[in-house]
Amino acid sequence: MRSPTYSPKSTPAFDWRPRVSVVLPTYNESGNIARLIDAVREAVEWMSDLEIIVVDDDSPDGTAELAAKAAANVRVIVRKGARGLATAVRRGIEESAGDVVVVMDTDFNHQPEMIPQMVDFLRYYDLVTGSRFTVGGGMEERGRYRLSFIFNFFCRLALGTGLQDHLSGFFAVRRETLLQLDLDDIFDGYGDYFIRLLVEALARGSTVLEVPVYYPARVHGESKTKFLRTLVQYTRAVVRLALHRRPKPA
Repeated sequence: MRSPTYSPKSTPAFDWRPRVSVVLPTYNESGNIARLIDAVREAVEWMSDLEIIVVDDDSPDGTAELAAKAAANVRVIVRKGARGLATAVRRGIEESAGDVVVVMDTDFNHQPEMIPQMVDFLRYYDLVTGSRFTVGGGMEERGRYRLSFIFNFFCRLALGTGLQDHLSGFFAVRRETLLQLDLDDIFDGYGDYFIRLLVEALARGSTVLEVPVYYPARVHGESKTKFLRTLVQYTRAVVRLALHRRPKPA
């Protein structure tokens, strides 16, 4: 299937070098967090103005402590008594100072080497998101890939976004784009926040680009996703959005 086509912005100056904030929401990712921080730094070593914000939901396995040892350009926020992916992402965004915010998972599903390309495309688009279902994308776990493909087909039909992947959660966005959105309505629940983010951004006229990403199998730690409960939650979110969908601006 072909990716949707969007009208890019006019080409800006080639010396565009935004300050980039990478937000990493974590819970029990001690096996991944130090390696991921190193991988992000290596991927964006050309960026002189980078901050990495780790938002940890008070992990009992020492994730926050390991992240804090990474020192330079890493800030660790430990949330006591708070839980949830969506609110952790929002906290990281609110604490960030970058012109561009990148959000990614900490289980290495999202590949740090994609960050430079995604940030560079923000010269032309408001929001750039990874997609497993555009040409060149995919997943190592074929069962999850098929189920995700079917659910995303349902999302396209119900929401009319034209997008291939509504569940990626790996994205780069201009801060000015985020400031136009109603964060209270978006950042709730689990990964369903990302569906609302895409729908709201498109409804407000933002330009969105999908780039292919590939998800390898998790090596360390356990997935936090409970399939049946998550499916019900995401389906409810899509139905609510479909029933209250606002038309795109002319």
